[in-house]
Amino acid sequence: MITGNKGEWSEIYALFKLLGDKQLFLGDKDIQKLEGLVYPIIKILRSENNGDFEYSIQDEIILISGNEQILKIPIDEFKTKALFLLKAIKENRERTFSVPEIEEFMQAINCISLKASSSAKTDITIVVHDQRTNQQPTLGFSIKSQLGSPSTLLNAGKTTNFIYEINYTHLTRNEIDQINSIDTRSKIMDRIAQIQSKDGIFEFVKTERQIFSNNLVLIDSLLPQILSQIVFDFYSSEFSHLTDLVNLTAKKNPLEFDIENEHKFYEYKIKRFLTDVALGMMPSQVWTGKYDATGGYLIVKENGDVLCYHIYNRNEFEDYLLNNTKLDTASSSRHGFGEVYEENGRLYFKLNLQIRFTK
Repeated sequence: MITGNKGEWSEIYALFKLLGDKQLFLGDKDIQKLEGLVYPIIKILRSENNGDFEYSIQDEIILISGNEQILKIPIDEFKTKALFLLKAIKENRERTFSVPEIEEFMQAINCISLKASSSAKTDITIVVHDQRTNQQPTLGFSIKSQLGSPSTLLNAGKTTNFIYEINYTHLTRNEIDQINSIDTRSKIMDRIAQIQSKDGIFEFVKTERQIFSNNLVLIDSLLPQILSQIVFDFYSSEFSHLTDLVNLTAKKNPLEFDIENEHKFYEYKIKRFLTDVALGMMPSQVWTGKYDATGGYLIVKENGDVLCYHIYNRNEFEDYLLNNTKLDTASSSRHGFGEVYEENGRLYFKLNLQIRFTK
């Protein structure tokens, strides 16, 4: 029996839905269809443990393996199964569950697992016809589903900690213990406020891990400073959406860019960062700037629509990432941040960066 969570079943749903629709709809920054922009789908490629298969779209769906036609399935069958599966995913309350009727159909079309084979970073690969260029690009996607809980874009770890020095104040041992013992719901924000009430000023020193810092510098040499400001504002203001935090940083203009002609320095640099995170950059591994096999995201919306964002349409992809992400507080005890600590007679404080999708 195949069991999976809502996100995993969403991969199968996306496969059925796209084969039924026979076309790929592009999304805008608000996760709505871009009017008048569709890519007809020529075929969908999927790697299974028992081989590579292509679902070729003609009058029917032709399943091909090793250049041999294995079966033909009416397109309506995929439409019906997609609707059935969408209902099953939405109605299920369990963490993981099975859908026997769908499993039977999956076996019939040589789709034997929920996830694409683990060697592939791409959840689904689609060959489309681009009417503008008359090309047939092969596009790789990672599937993000709004049917389950929001997924993270950048996972928290000690690798994503930012270190700040506390200057212009002298805290006694007692005051440090008192600050670190604050245990309210917004304890990190309250600890920062307490330090500031004693005239403490937070000054960014570096990220906890050098690899992460170097990865950021590779994308943009000023990214560590820009992100340190955004992270600090997240923990010391009411803002969490990245658009709000980027606007706040732009207003403060801590790097003193020449903004006389309203250049969007901060927004541009953060969009580059989000795109690189989305397409392969990991804080703990040396980033070469090469995107993995995935070139974009397919979003499975709550209403069942599947929208595509791809580096192939870079502006929409970047706008989507900026408009649909927020900073989130991870476990401070697990990742070792949010307390005043002393080193060589100086006081420091760490804050953590975690980015999550809003939907």
